[in-house]
Amino acid sequence: MDAGDGAPQVPQRRCLASGRVLPKEMLLRFVVGPEGQVVPDFAERLPGRGLWLLARRDMMEKACKKNLFARAAKAKVRLPSDLVEQVERLALRRCLDQLGLARRAGAVVAGFEKVKAGLKADRIGLLLQADDAAPDGRDKLRAVAKAVGRETELLQFCSGAVLGTALGRDAVVHVGVVRGRFAAALKRDIGRLAGLRGVEDQGNGAGRPTEGER
Repeated sequence: MDAGDGAPQVPQRRCLASGRVLPKEMLLRFVVGPEGQVVPDFAERLPGRGLWLLARRDMMEKACKKNLFARAAKAKVRLPSDLVEQVERLALRRCLDQLGLARRAGAVVAGFEKVKAGLKADRIGLLLQADDAAPDGRDKLRAVAKAVGRETELLQFCSGAVLGTALGRDAVVHVGVVRGRFAAALKRDIGRLAGLRGVEDQGNGAGRPTEGER
């Protein structure tokens, strides 16, 4: 499909809480399971009619409070009392799984010097840094990224210990994801996680509990 000018059309869906029609990458898909339970479908592969919701905590809370899943499904549904928290945990798990896939594909470098070298070689499409990293290290990497002449986004979404589990290490502070599909997928998934946490900025470490505090 195209938009009439030869450019591919971005798939869109309507958010059941806001009523807005938005690109799919900004929304989460849910389906109603065989026993009537509402199930998040991050991979967008589960059978059944998709119920789409903007990946934001306030939209999740509104959908649960006003029984919007049942209205959209036109059927009775079962909502876990902690559905919002469940979805947030799954969103974090998806980010870590994506990072693990990128590592196994050879699309990840870890450690300050290796990330710095990757930036200088203009290979890095996404910088990840632990929530508990020292600010001076973050600022140094940003300076290197700026020096190579290409904007490279730096995001934070978990502690160094949690980053390490995704990469098979005890703890990791600095991670670089090679430019390409893994970097793009992680940007999308971390953005969704930020919305579900009710946090707009994932790049400064402010306002988010570390994994041990959740």
